[in-house]
Amino acid sequence: MIRLPSTGYILVHAYESNAMLPLENAAISVTATDGTAIALRITDRNGLIDPIEIPVPDKSESLSPNPPERPYALVNLFARLRGYEQIESENLQVFADTTTNQELMFIPLSEMPQNWDQTVVFDTPPQNL
Repeated sequence: MIRLPSTGYILVHAYESNAMLPLENAAISVTATDGTAIALRITDRNGLIDPIEIPVPDKSESLSPNPPERPYALVNLFARLRGYEQIESENLQVFADTTTNQELMFIPLSEMPQNWDQTVVFDTPPQNL
């Protein structure tokens, strides 16, 4: 991964169903888009993780329209917890001095046993800057 001058952050909240019941021990991994590992965290009893620091372009890159380079870093996030459908979030955009919050609603496999080997994939479209 290219060394970038600033830092952005990712926070995760893992929960079950619309009742937002927190899920403990969900494995959260973040990678660069080329698959290089950046961080691994396990959710606490509140379904939260410690912030993950992501190297990102300098904030000044995002202050003018039509920047020559993408003013944010792209990462992928994978979430796993036994007994629940797997979640992948692709192309998450992380900006300098900003926290990207990921709300992950896990679906129990007991509600959809036919999905035991499926992964829900969310792909974030590029920003129109």
